[in-house]
Amino acid sequence: MKEFLLSAPPVPAGFFSYLENFGGEVESLPPNLGEGFYKFEKPDWFSIKGGFAGDTTVEVRFKKEVMDLTVNFLYLLFSSYREGSVDLPVLKQREEAVGKRVREHLYGHD
Repeated sequence: MKEFLLSAPPVPAGFFSYLENFGGEVESLPPNLGEGFYKFEKPDWFSIKGGFAGDTTVEVRFKKEVMDLTVNFLYLLFSSYREGSVDLPVLKQREEAVGKRVREHLYGHD
């Protein structure tokens, strides 16, 4: 697990909507757990939890066996969103290449 401290304002709900582009599932947790709390899970890669109003951190849990393959992709997602330089076709190509390596590592095939 890693905790990311964000230098910019708290993670907006829009970030979690943006993550839907990358094959995972975004879940807004019930209000009794805290308003504005989101969870994103990309199976075999990582999960992200965070987004409480005022929070500047998110919790990321990586699949240990492939963390070295997926951590840089996650950094790319954060930086692309924060800098406003989202180029979905390029990010999707990168996701596909990393996904191939993850599948090969975990399952021995693509």
